[in-house]
Amino acid sequence: MSGSTGVGTRSRPPARTSRPGGPGSEAIDPRIHARRRAVRRRSSLGRRVTLIAVVLVVVLCGLAWPLTHSRLLSANALTVYGATHTGDAAVLAAAGLTTHPPMIDVNIASAARRIEALPWIARVQVERNWPDGVVVTVSERTVVAVVADGTGWAELDATGRVLSTVASPPATLPHLVSVGRPGGPGTTLAGARPSLAVAAALPAAFKSLVSAVSPSPGAAVDIALSDGIGVVFGTATDLPAKFEDVASLLAGAGLASGSVIDVSVPDTPLVTPPKAPSSTTPSTKSSTTSSSSG
Repeated sequence: MSGSTGVGTRSRPPARTSRPGGPGSEAIDPRIHARRRAVRRRSSLGRRVTLIAVVLVVVLCGLAWPLTHSRLLSANALTVYGATHTGDAAVLAAAGLTTHPPMIDVNIASAARRIEALPWIARVQVERNWPDGVVVTVSERTVVAVVADGTGWAELDATGRVLSTVASPPATLPHLVSVGRPGGPGTTLAGARPSLAVAAALPAAFKSLVSAVSPSPGAAVDIALSDGIGVVFGTATDLPAKFEDVASLLAGAGLASGSVIDVSVPDTPLVTPPKAPSSTTPSTKSSTTSSSSG
């Protein structure tokens, strides 16, 4: 029959819309498509930001070097404290600051080590004060004795370090003898340490009485006083008690020149009187014999 009744027939679903960008492709949810575009934009933006940052770093580094090495940021304001014997100029030269280097090139630790190598320096502190200042504070060693070096006198601290050489020794410092010949400033006279331990501990009122300090066997120390009295100290231990013993005997015993005080055992000092001179000398004997025979 030519007529159609529609019984037993099915209607076809509508054809799917093709995805933009390709015939026959499946349709995508617009929200997913929007998210993908946003991700691509963010990724592209991130790459641009990274590139810009790298370019800025390179430019800033190129500008920073001449800026940090300009006179505006150089070590121009230099201050030294405590260098009474060493002198400010010697301290700055040892630290490498006399040329006023850029502040960024000032190596604090290295400068401190070089300054500590100077003969007089015991301790040092170096500080940077931006934008153009460096402050150096030093503590110097103390002279406790002198020792002859052949042409003059070497000044020593308590460790045996040679601090300087002088033409004539200060009257207030004890002289060390029989401790070896010292080297130049900055060296150490190790053999003098027992004698220096006693010299460094001398009471102020006692120093003017001491003419020489010398070692004796067994790391012991002897002292010669200016009035001809000798002191056997023994080892450099219990020094306050030994000094007190010596002071008591000098104050009350009326010791003669040539006497020897032994304080090697603290609180039990011994005194040996000077040896009596012989009553008859060889020349006297010869004179007496000639008179008798005549």
